[in-house]
Amino acid sequence: MMHVIPDVFDASGVAHIRALIDAAQWTDGNATSGHQSALAKNNRQLPETCAAAREAGAYILDALGTSALFIAAALPLKVYPPLFNSYTGGEAFGMHVDAAVRIQPGSDFRIRSDLSATLFLEDPDAYDGGELIVEGQFGTSPVKLPAGHMVLYPSSSLHRVAPVTRGTRTASFFWLQSMVRDDAARSILFDLDTSIQSLAARNGHDDPAIIGLTGVYHNLLRQWTDC
Repeated sequence: MMHVIPDVFDASGVAHIRALIDAAQWTDGNATSGHQSALAKNNRQLPETCAAAREAGAYILDALGTSALFIAAALPLKVYPPLFNSYTGGEAFGMHVDAAVRIQPGSDFRIRSDLSATLFLEDPDAYDGGELIVEGQFGTSPVKLPAGHMVLYPSSSLHRVAPVTRGTRTASFFWLQSMVRDDAARSILFDLDTSIQSLAARNGHDDPAIIGLTGVYHNLLRQWTDC
């Protein structure tokens, strides 16, 4: 299931991230590619060890830690430190699937990639092309969001970035290991959580039916959790 997480950052938050990363030294984007991705990938990227990337990445994770929608959709267990890429002058990333396991170089940190995330850091009218195109069970979904908005989608999905034919597309991207491995189970939990919150807003959290549904949610989470 795909989720759009709007307004992770407002204009000032995006500007703060861009001030950090725009001043850093960008390199060939294939530094983090596997064999399949390297054949399809043509972009620039900040090195994982770059101080600016680490500072900006920590800023992103702090913001996501306060996003109820992100937590409900992802049920995150571990998050790979955010990375940053840039496309310009026809650069693109052909169709591929993200690696199942991501290992942070020089550390013992590793995750199973259940979900992939793209946080857009450039307004869509500043560049042509650059859509994130995700192939799912319900067809093809092109995604091009305002700066500060983020999309989550299953890492098992075929996806690509369309060529950028004008301007520059800048974004952060990363992977998550969810407490619930199965995408269908996560979708059920998200729908149930959303319905509970909607009912609680109308009827109050002490409504017996809402208390009962909350129990169902946690019992399903207890059954499906993988941590």
